[in-house]
Amino acid sequence: MSEVNTSDFNLADLARMNQDEAARQMSICNACRYCEGLCAVFPAMELRRAFAGEDVDYLSNLCHNCGACYDACQYAPPHEFGVNVPQAMADLRENSYQRYVWPAAFAGLFQRNAFWIGLTAVVFVAAFITGVIGWHAAGAMFATYTGDGAFYRLIPHGVLVAIFGALLGYAVLAMALSVRRFWRASHSGEALEPGSIGQAIRDTATLRYLHGGGPGCTGVSGRPSDHRRWCHHATAYGFLLCLASTSLATVCHYLGYEAPYAIWHPVVILGVLGGIGLIAGPIGLLTGRPASARSRNRSADIGLVFIVMLLATSASGLAVLVLRATPAMGLALTIHLGIVAALFISLPYGKFVHGLHRVAALVRHAHEQRAAARH
Repeated sequence: MSEVNTSDFNLADLARMNQDEAARQMSICNACRYCEGLCAVFPAMELRRAFAGEDVDYLSNLCHNCGACYDACQYAPPHEFGVNVPQAMADLRENSYQRYVWPAAFAGLFQRNAFWIGLTAVVFVAAFITGVIGWHAAGAMFATYTGDGAFYRLIPHGVLVAIFGALLGYAVLAMALSVRRFWRASHSGEALEPGSIGQAIRDTATLRYLHGGGPGCTGVSGRPSDHRRWCHHATAYGFLLCLASTSLATVCHYLGYEAPYAIWHPVVILGVLGGIGLIAGPIGLLTGRPASARSRNRSADIGLVFIVMLLATSASGLAVLVLRATPAMGLALTIHLGIVAALFISLPYGKFVHGLHRVAALVRHAHEQRAAARH
């Protein structure tokens, strides 16, 4: 497929163009079937003779962009068929996130302005918190705070709950409604078996389809390896460990045990382990981004911003831990909270939501495969 200036199309036109191209390539792949054992896309494809818009949306979210099918394809460019499944699926997948976003008025907003929106959020929240600190007393930002409740003598707990509770609540609502719209468009409405959900959870937790059919994803070296899979593992489980740390800290606070906690406290241990994962994983993803034609992504900027934001969140959080008993703690905490706020704001409109859509697609895939096996 020749390069097209996508800025000349609105979202609906671009969706039709991407869906048509994905359907064209799937029709060729369905006749060939050489790659049927590589990932979930091809078994799902083989259950269809035609590919409507919602079908290719679903297939695009099953694709993990490992590149194995591109490397194996006899019809890949420069062949006249121009089959490049990872590229076609990546284009359509990014487009589908915009079409299913909630509220719909925000479609494309973060795709076009991810960096500036993130930077504005960091500066605005950090400036607001700085103002709250300064309102307490002049010089409070660079005072030293120690002992139970040290953080909250700098910034009241109620202020933090109001800001981040509202941001997180909105992000969860927006992501839930986005996944709901995608599910309704792609699922037939049949009742799901618990086994299908369990299989999808296992496939997600193990990143089963990032193994490239066995040898792994093709990276910058041009050779397949598990580098990308392990970096995704480090990022995902690092995020979950940080979430567990924050959740446990919330429980401890309302039980009367206020932050900051001792270095051996489970809250700190979980946070440090999660922070290490959220540094190692994103760095690996940034340094291992393939530059080949098969992985070129017209919306790569928002994915890059999300990875950098995760890295910045973890690095700034660990900085707060190191500096928490020094005069630099106030500045470190303010920067960290600004970055976390920007991360929360971007979650429903950035790369994070692709994981939720992918889980929904894997649930449908497991359901279809079980139904096919029965019949």
